[in-house]
Amino acid sequence: MSFRQQWLAIVVMFLSITAFAGDSTTEGVWSRAKSAVTKTWQSEDYELYVPVYTWHNRHYYSHEQIDSYNEYPLGLGVGKYRFDEDGDWHALYAMAFLDSHNEVEPFAGYGFEKMWHPSGDFRIGAGYTVGLTMRQNENYAPMPAILPLASIEYRRLSVQSTYVPGYNGNGNILFTWFRWQTK
Repeated sequence: MSFRQQWLAIVVMFLSITAFAGDSTTEGVWSRAKSAVTKTWQSEDYELYVPVYTWHNRHYYSHEQIDSYNEYPLGLGVGKYRFDEDGDWHALYAMAFLDSHNEVEPFAGYGFEKMWHPSGDFRIGAGYTVGLTMRQNENYAPMPAILPLASIEYRRLSVQSTYVPGYNGNGNILFTWFRWQTK
């Protein structure tokens, strides 16, 4: 199974699980997804994204590969966000950054995190993002992605990360950025 087929299988599996996770008396998964995206798009709250670190899992890469990779990605992104009635974070965003080979990689998508509020201005989140990316080494063909998200937040500043799974010499990357809510 190719890398793209693996990603497609993951997306189909996630959507299948999500479809059965809700109560059968509530609206369907597509209606809930459309509503969440629409509400997020209508939000007047914006945030900025600044990539800070790309960690290549040393178990899957040689020392020579690590030395040749860019682990400090320059980039910038913008998004619209909202917190729902449960205090959970939703965002629609676009970001572009220099990938491991110093080539521009755009990523745009929808993100969700279930938020825990251990104290006043401090939050911890875990969730997912669904989006599209394009890479130079794939001739900039659009590639779907569904990835985990995690964040630690204080007031309007967040450190957020995702892990890109893969196999030996490809993927297995922890990508981290700052997220700053403008209001």
